[in-house]
Amino acid sequence: MSDGPARALTYPLLVTSGTLAVIAAWVPFADVDQLSALAVVALAVLAYTAYQGGLAFGVFPTGLVATGTVRGRRVRQQHRLVSRSWLEISSGDRMVWQPVFYEPSLSVLTPAELELTDRSIHEGGTRFFPSGRVRTTEPAGKLVDNPSRPVDPPTFGIARRLVLDLQQAVGAPLVGLLWVYVMNGGLGAFVATTTVAAATFTWLSAIRGSDPS
Repeated sequence: MSDGPARALTYPLLVTSGTLAVIAAWVPFADVDQLSALAVVALAVLAYTAYQGGLAFGVFPTGLVATGTVRGRRVRQQHRLVSRSWLEISSGDRMVWQPVFYEPSLSVLTPAELELTDRSIHEGGTRFFPSGRVRTTEPAGKLVDNPSRPVDPPTFGIARRLVLDLQQAVGAPLVGLLWVYVMNGGLGAFVATTTVAAATFTWLSAIRGSDPS
């Protein structure tokens, strides 16, 4: 039985809060240009988080137009540094891929009957929360199948998930160097920009539904 959004959405929302905290921590030390940049980043984080939340709870359409009982399975996508969970859904001769926020039950989901409505996806007592719009073509990269027989669901702590998502922050120092070059900042500006960029890249991975499995 699913614990609802507490399982699937708590982690990305915690990372969102952490990112906003990193941004806020640099506000007292920022000049006017830096304050403007921090405000833009914070607004972007809030806006995209709200959009992802709208997709998860069915406020915004994901493009999954079929309703009723369909056959589906979970696959894990690995593409460069991106790892996401997808539900591969077949209805008649049509197949689509729906990205969903990770929760442990996804790792052990065998091919099953999914109940689709215009706002949610269920399998038994578990609700899956969309993390993006439906694709009608197979996601890029390597798709790893789930086990064909039920097994015990794994557990992944926040620390492991953060370490995996921090991989996306590899380009943060380049953002810091670019800011210093364009705005003629010093070491403090470089450190601030790099940490904000690293937090933002990590948040973007989490809010798009990263998969720690």
